[in-house]
Amino acid sequence: MNFNNLIILIPTILYALTIHEYFHGWTANRFGDPTARLQGRLTLNPLAHIDILGALCFVFAHFGWGKPVPINPYNFKNPRRDNVIVSFAGPAANFVSALMFGILFQLLRSASFLPLGASATLFNLLLSGIVMNLSLAFFNMIPLYPLDGSHIMEGLLPYQMAQKYKEIERYSPFILLGIIFIGNYTNISILGMVLGPPINYFLRLFTGL
Repeated sequence: MNFNNLIILIPTILYALTIHEYFHGWTANRFGDPTARLQGRLTLNPLAHIDILGALCFVFAHFGWGKPVPINPYNFKNPRRDNVIVSFAGPAANFVSALMFGILFQLLRSASFLPLGASATLFNLLLSGIVMNLSLAFFNMIPLYPLDGSHIMEGLLPYQMAQKYKEIERYSPFILLGIIFIGNYTNISILGMVLGPPINYFLRLFTGL
């Protein structure tokens, strides 16, 4: 990966991770859990939300994660329901961000006042923002702990099934990392095969390309 690509990639990664974690904390605070706010995580400062391993996975494997926002579901009025909503808030924020970048991309594509060099840079930045936010949104919906999809799945399952589902949590991070790195080194990406179609569909839809 060359320096020019990193200049485009780094700000879009920082934005995607920050907005994702911020809206987890913001939604939890709205539902009665101030834990993230009290620990200084209800902020748009990227340094508060960056997980080094997750960011490196984004750079090299195109899927990653931020530092999880601390949530105490016992502060919620309805812990199971509210935890599902809080968990969904992060992917939803990324999806909406991708949509907004896509609208801006299409508006600028029809404009004729930008210099050619600035236009190319801005288009690449917006495209990267769309891809990163869609990737983070769909990646986090995978039902493997510690991703948001695992908390959503746990909250949607009947209580007894949810307890059995929680028993595999200790193995989930290793399964997830194994899938990422095996796919990266064998060029047979299971995540790419699963997540690629919805990401590409919404990429085409949002950009009009």
